Amino acid sequence: MSRFIFLLTLLFISAFAQASCEDAPAPGVIWRDCDKRGIDLQGVDLRGAILTRSDFSEANLRGARLDRADLNFVRLNKAQMQQAHLSNARLTGAHLQQTDLSEALLDGARFDRAELTQANLKGAQLSNASFYQATLKQADLSEANLSHAELRQARLQQAKLDGCQLPHANLLQADLENATLIAANLQQARLDKANLQYADLRNADLSRASLVEARLFETSFEGAKLGGAMWIDRKRCRPGSVGSCE
Repeated sequence: MSRFIFLLTLLFISAFAQASCEDAPAPGVIWRDCDKRGIDLQGVDLRGAILTRSDFSEANLRGARLDRADLNFVRLNKAQMQQAHLSNARLTGAHLQQTDLSEALLDGARFDRAELTQANLKGAQLSNASFYQATLKQADLSEANLSHAELRQARLQQAKLDGCQLPHANLLQADLENATLIAANLQQARLDKANLQYADLRNADLSRASLVEARLFETSFEGAKLGGAMWIDRKRCRPGSVGSCE
């Protein structure tokens, strides 16, 4: 009898798991480990949904509502997510290679250890977002708002951050080799021990930023505001310093 009950339980669990993937899209829907590749969810309301480990590669999620959704370990490679709403969404360990998140609302979202190589985040709202140990190689973050963002140990090699808003951002030990940050706002940002070799910081605002022990080689600071910044040798740059720490 116990074996019979055990088998029935397994069948019930299997049926439930299958049925959940077939549920209609709605706020709070549970789609765990589901195959949703290429699905069209443009403008759909999925606020608070649980989508853990599901595959949305090449899906259309333009303008979708995913605020507070659980997207941990999902696959969103090459997905279209322009102007999507993902405030306070969780995307830890998610795969977003070549994903288009331009102008998306991502305030407070968590991308810790996520893979965002060549992702498009141009103009995205990312204040207080977390990218701890995330990979953003060759990603486009130009004109994005990353104020107070957590970017510790993030890999941003060859990333484009021109015109990006990064005041008070934490870039401790971040790798920004060959990245462009032309005219970026880095006021009071933390860049201690960051790799800034070959980075382009022309006309950037680094007022009162901290660059203690940052790695500089062929780094361009032409026209950059450095007044009050803490330099690599812990020297405080004089007010009004431009282009070099005086």
